[in-house]
Amino acid sequence: MCRFALYLGPPVRLSQLVTEPTNSIIHQSFHSHERLEPLNGDGFGVAWYVPDIRPEPALFRSTTPAWNNHNLLNLAPVTVSHCLLAHVRAATPGLPVTHLNCHPFQRKQFAFMHNGSVGGFSLIKRRIREQLSDHAYNAIEGSTDSEHVLALMSDAYDSAIEEDPLDRMAVALCQAVTQVESLRKAAGVEEQSYLNMAVTDGRCAVVSRYVSDGSERAHSLYYACGCLMVERGEARVVEGGEGEAAVVVASEPLGPDTAWTPVAPNHMVMVSDDRTVEVRAM
Repeated sequence: MCRFALYLGPPVRLSQLVTEPTNSIIHQSFHSHERLEPLNGDGFGVAWYVPDIRPEPALFRSTTPAWNNHNLLNLAPVTVSHCLLAHVRAATPGLPVTHLNCHPFQRKQFAFMHNGSVGGFSLIKRRIREQLSDHAYNAIEGSTDSEHVLALMSDAYDSAIEEDPLDRMAVALCQAVTQVESLRKAAGVEEQSYLNMAVTDGRCAVVSRYVSDGSERAHSLYYACGCLMVERGEARVVEGGEGEAAVVVASEPLGPDTAWTPVAPNHMVMVSDDRTVEVRAM
């Protein structure tokens, strides 16, 4: 169910996530190491921030497999940003492969992507929509469970009382998970939800690893603190100098580096604007 990576730190090339490492996001699109089904070929998307131009992220999404998109291969080596997101999709059975269903999604200054599924989504979709404000409802363009969770999260963020943007994002993410799970249980759905989600405003980020029963069956997630370097296909995360703090959060390590730390199930990684990392239970 999809693979993704998020980077926050000094500006790097998009290709350092997408094409250059031995276990790059493109490699994970056809040979994922930590999924029973290694193929993630139902489209892809990337997002990046250029705050000197605008606060909202730029998006490039396509329904073609990431490994076969020449535009992505041409774009990645020359796209540089301090905040990058990359996602390859394995569509939830029953949901169509369309441009509007490709991740990441954008809402105002936020970029959002999801790896997993909402248990029994077809049975609770109407109930989710009944929870939404008109603004969040009308912003939904595709048909994915992911975009519906984003809608819940957007409403929760707007109504949150926390002043710190990072705390506010974390509260909104947890509230969206709670709402989805409450609706799932109320509908008598036994199928579990898998909610590995990443949301950022370009300055800080929250990334979750969640499964309904809290077990190790949650989809994989790792983080690494340090500058991302790629030499001859080997991705390494090394300690940077002053002002060079960086964090990478990914479904799978981009290389064999031992700097990657697995995230415990039902925990979230909170990355502050100074790249400080806190791992908090959900």
